[in-house]
Amino acid sequence: MNILVARSAEEIEFSFKKLSAAKVIGCDTETSGFNSRFARMYSVQFSDGDFNVLIPVSEGILLGKLAAILENAGIIKVFHNAKFDLDFLYGNGYFVRNLFDTMIAEKVLTKGANQSASLAETLYRYFAVDLEKMHRKAFTKKWDGIWTEELVNYALSDVVHLPELMREQNQWIEKLGLQDVYATEIAKIHAHIITTGDKPDGLL
Repeated sequence: MNILVARSAEEIEFSFKKLSAAKVIGCDTETSGFNSRFARMYSVQFSDGDFNVLIPVSEGILLGKLAAILENAGIIKVFHNAKFDLDFLYGNGYFVRNLFDTMIAEKVLTKGANQSASLAETLYRYFAVDLEKMHRKAFTKKWDGIWTEELVNYALSDVVHLPELMREQNQWIEKLGLQDVYATEIAKIHAHIITTGDKPDGLL
């Protein structure tokens, strides 16, 4: 993988220029827990499927110009379980326009099939990718905030596949005529976000 841990203003600027040229970007966060009211956001990850960047929020690094990527309505931001990540992003003052949720898409596609919509199982079904989840347990409230190579690779292993997963899922959604079903389900994410507080007009 082409990986950058962006800490300096120059690295943020470089990442912004690279990602601004993309039509679709995978997005993810790492956090100290599951409830955004009590847990901390440790990082934000972006990937266009080739260039992969991690912003180490745990080290006091801000997204800077990369926040504009999230708000850019011309770029699709792909999340798996967007509600979770958006709660943390919004709680840290970052807002998102134009998103796709691969977990919701997979639930729509597999409804009644008794299949898990977890990212690990979804990626295995589509791409025979085995995600390593051992390092997830490092991200607790007691974590020292230091990004080792192993933790960086772990955090980016999820997000790198999201742009291609969205493309594959969209093809099946169109083939099966499930566009309206997906639109109804993603609208529930929009409704949830509306209840989280103030945000720019036209969000999502």
